[in-house]
Amino acid sequence: MGDLRKVQRTRTGTFFVCLPRSWAELHGLKKGSLVALDETTDGKLFVDPKYNAEQQPKAVTLNTGPYLRREIIGRYLLGFDVIRIEAKDRIDFEVRNLVKDAVGSLIGLEIVEESYNQIVLQSLLEPSGFPPEKILRRNYTIVCGMNRDAVNSLINGDVQLAKSVIARDDESNRLYFLLVRILRTIIQNSRLSDKLGLTAIECVDYRLAASLIEAIGDACVQVATKTVELNGVKPSEELQRLLDSLQAVCYEAQEQALKAFVNKDISLAENVRKMSEKIEPIFLNIEKVAKEQQVEAMPQILAATSFLRQIYEHSVDLADLVV
Repeated sequence: MGDLRKVQRTRTGTFFVCLPRSWAELHGLKKGSLVALDETTDGKLFVDPKYNAEQQPKAVTLNTGPYLRREIIGRYLLGFDVIRIEAKDRIDFEVRNLVKDAVGSLIGLEIVEESYNQIVLQSLLEPSGFPPEKILRRNYTIVCGMNRDAVNSLINGDVQLAKSVIARDDESNRLYFLLVRILRTIIQNSRLSDKLGLTAIECVDYRLAASLIEAIGDACVQVATKTVELNGVKPSEELQRLLDSLQAVCYEAQEQALKAFVNKDISLAENVRKMSEKIEPIFLNIEKVAKEQQVEAMPQILAATSFLRQIYEHSVDLADLVV
């Protein structure tokens, strides 16, 4: 527990609390100094002695090494504004390409300086301009398209459509990384939290929702990968019909799950869970009919069906965040 102080009151009715002397001296406060008071949505009052000071960018220096790409992404997710990459000697061509590849996967991060032994990356994002719900909805839209096209590519043996699904996963990942960065920034900045109207607990829920939508995208990629492996081989007409029915239910579950999460709608969330009554018979029929397929095609079809089941299960988990 922090320092406890009694609330006092003047004869004119003004309430006041004395500031700790050590804290005031640490921040250079004197008689007549101005401080900013901000009230949060949950009733807390913040005293800011440097409200008019320009916020310094959060910077970090990384050395070149085998895990450089992972480190760049990690610092981006942690909210660092400036990432300096340094080497004792010259930064070679392969490392420069690796850095450019990492930058390409992170929205708002740019190379602003480059010399023979240093590369400086800077985030040009203004967090308040990226509401989490907007980013989540955008990523959801991409993943919905991937879901639809992944199953259609499997049904029609369309390898090119399957490859386009796999390619779209990069954009989904970029939005996922952006959302994680924004959420972590909100948690560390009470003013930003109030401006965007999100509490720390809600940020945790959004983080889980983002992870589940990203996982649905990964499952779509796996379905598309199985289509590529089949190399144009189409399922039987009966199997095509069953797969189309399965995709329709999974798609509906996915849509209702997001609506339930955003609107905090318990009835919609419960509907998603009840859809298992529709899905289970379709799964059983697919397994039965798939045995009549060509032997070399059956493993891919069953695997793709399993990934579709994962999409439904992730949708249930997303809906469960409402509760």
